[in-house]
Amino acid sequence: MVVLLLTITALLWGATPILEKMGLAKVDPLVGVTVRSTIVTISLLILTFLLGKSRTLVSLDGKSILLFGASGMMAGLLGMWTYYMALQMEATSKIVPIAACYPLVTALLSVLILNEGLSVSRVIGTALIVSGIWLVK
Repeated sequence: MVVLLLTITALLWGATPILEKMGLAKVDPLVGVTVRSTIVTISLLILTFLLGKSRTLVSLDGKSILLFGASGMMAGLLGMWTYYMALQMEATSKIVPIAACYPLVTALLSVLILNEGLSVSRVIGTALIVSGIWLVK
């Protein structure tokens, strides 16, 4: 089941930059992020209600709200905005792989902030990510 879910995720995330690049042909990146986020927000509220999760939503503690809020501001607003600006300027096949190096940042921060372990395979994987980014640019 996990493999199926990740396959669907990869297909959706892989196709999305094509739509975004086409959409950015005549639209300012900030406006694009605004339209995208508005549609996603409305869809999420409807889905949350339909799946019976609305009680959980209104009973969240302050720390969870702050953490998800910060995440939304970082990735959903600032990250998407800078990504859309770059996508508007360069080829999709160049921008997406470079933007997709975020696991490198996550791996480093998870060791530094969350005290997660570091293994030889993670170091090798990180080196391969950096090599791939260098080859794409």
